[in-house]
This record gives sequence, C-alpha cells and structure tokens, in this order.
Amino acid sequence: MGSPEPKDGGVRPLGDIDRVIHEPARLMILMYLYSVKSADFVFLMRAAGLTWGNLSSHLSKLEESGYVKIEKQFLDKKPHTMIQLTGRGRKAFRDYRQTMQRALGNLGN
Repeated sequence: MGSPEPKDGGVRPLGDIDRVIHEPARLMILMYLYSVKSADFVFLMRAAGLTWGNLSSHLSKLEESGYVKIEKQFLDKKPHTMIQLTGRGRKAFRDYRQTMQRALGNLGN
C-alpha cells in the first residue's frame, strides 16, 4: 500500500519559485510596494521592521533583478529615496503569488 498521489502535482510548483522574492524580507518589501505607486525608504524601513543596512541590501538585490526602481534626490538639502515596483517586478510578484497559491491549494484539507 503506497502513499496517496498528491492531487494536481502536489507542491512541485515550488521548484519553480522565484528565490529572489521568496526571501521573507524581500517578500515583505514587495508586498508593500505592490499596493502603492511608490514608497520612500524610511517608510519601508519602518513598515518592514528592517535596519537601514538590511533594507539597503535587499533593495540592491531587488534592483539588480529589475524588480524595483530606486530614485535618489535631495529635498530641502536632505537625501530622499523613493522606491517603486517596475513592470517586471509587478509581473514577477503576481507569478510568485500564483505559484504559491497553486502549491498551497494542492495540499487539500
């Protein structure tokens, strides 16, 4: 008597998961950015509960992947950094969400 076959491929879709997004801090950052046009660095740092250096490191990885666009400027002689999800990042996040939904949906009850 073998184990039951997982329906619809089991958790196999997780093999295709985007590992850049799957890291918890980057996932949280993208979740915030997905629902807004853009966010400033300080807002993301506070919302995600990350340190300046940690957020900077994760944003660099997301920027290298083409998922976010970072614009630095000065407002009243103070540095101000705005981050927004790119079209590629928005698509990658939707694909990630669909992959997770398929994998989790395949678990059944």
